[in-house]
Amino acid sequence: MNARSVKNLQGVHADLVRVIYRANELAPDSFIVTEGLRSVSRQAELFAKRATRTMKSRHLTGHAVDLMALVNGEGRWDWPLYSELAKTVKEAAKIEGVPITWGGDWTSFRDGPHFELPHNKYP
Repeated sequence: MNARSVKNLQGVHADLVRVIYRANELAPDSFIVTEGLRSVSRQAELFAKRATRTMKSRHLTGHAVDLMALVNGEGRWDWPLYSELAKTVKEAAKIEGVPITWGGDWTSFRDGPHFELPHNKYP
């Protein structure tokens, strides 16, 4: 895991950190962590840009991360890459015994890079 990803995991819930490290073991060099714990001001900035639809994000409490898929070391946003990445993260979560929610499974605002701990298990 690169230094930027490690830094972006600071303040993230330990269970989610374990999942992300396990995913990295399963598929090394296939993603980086772009965001973990967010400040209210950062959330407001993203909300103003319509990059998020809420000011009650799980990022604010350290219960969510955003990942960027990598292909040959280069960040990519192609949707099929996130479906594959989700399979890896979900497998890592299963191994670690941690429930996970993928933003790509949402119906109203699909968010491929987003993974979070479910609110009902991690209030």
